[in-house]
Amino acid sequence: MRYLIIVKATPASEAATGPAPDEAMLAGMAEFHEELARAGALLDAAGLKPSAAGWRVRYDGDSRTVIDGPFAATGELVAGYTLIQARGREEALAWSRRYPNPNGAGLPAEIEVRPLHDLDDFAPSPAIERFRAIGLPG
Repeated sequence: MRYLIIVKATPASEAATGPAPDEAMLAGMAEFHEELARAGALLDAAGLKPSAAGWRVRYDGDSRTVIDGPFAATGELVAGYTLIQARGREEALAWSRRYPNPNGAGLPAEIEVRPLHDLDDFAPSPAIERFRAIGLPG
């Protein structure tokens, strides 16, 4: 089963003009992700640029409106993620408990972990088969 570890944005990550500046934090993240890779559990990981570099698309019926960042409510934004493969909730929980503090040692922080749907979670249908045909997991 795949799990997404979501790193919440902070005012500092939203104000950043470059990747995380703290070398100790980067080293801790590198070590953790190397462990995930050695265990065959790492599927993907990345930090996101601040919301000022992004946009949202708002849907209203058939119309779409593009809203450029930055966005308020920093705690609702995502600063980065790690996608892992685990045998179940307990294994994913064990990995997430070892995740380095994304704000730096001793600082308050929060990550969120959510299981991803696989195609096998859905009833068979022509649409699901189309997703399988393009190589999505499940």
